[in-house]
Amino acid sequence: MYDYIIGKVTNVNSTYIVLECSGIGYIIYTPNPYSFQEGSEYKVYLYQLVREDELSLYGFKTIEEKELFLKLISVKGLGPKMTLPILATGSVGGVIDAIERENLLYLRKFPKIGDKLAKQIILDLKGKMGVVSTLELKDNSYEELIEVLKGLGYKEKEFKTIIPKVNNELSIEDQVKEALKLLLK
Repeated sequence: MYDYIIGKVTNVNSTYIVLECSGIGYIIYTPNPYSFQEGSEYKVYLYQLVREDELSLYGFKTIEEKELFLKLISVKGLGPKMTLPILATGSVGGVIDAIERENLLYLRKFPKIGDKLAKQIILDLKGKMGVVSTLELKDNSYEELIEVLKGLGYKEKEFKTIIPKVNNELSIEDQVKEALKLLLK
């Protein structure tokens, strides 16, 4: 089993990249291949799928993406190839929030996700996104906000669901104001 691979991207295709490491080119299916620059070196977090008739690698730029992918493929009726478009068009925080808030409309916007599968995702994953949520909170863009909220006496379990809703492009003062408004709702 592989955890990650570091190498140079030699080819970008519509569904996968080729990552060269030690003279070997690995085909890695990824949510958004065009986010990789040909000729650049990357650390890609991997999931290896082994089936009777298939051996595939799925790659992610962040651990959070990989963790969400692993949670999603555990849902009955949702395989790796159907999960990639969810990660490509939705943010990790947005998908987690949609699951926790039972937002069927958000989940149905993804290709091949109908009402029945969206309900199954919520049924299987609601309340079980803790590991991914905690990883998402460690995103550097929210690090300062998290420290401020902890300094104000809030516990992580109180603010972990509202952090992804705060615009991380705001100044830290405005982020704190927005977070406090969300906490007091």
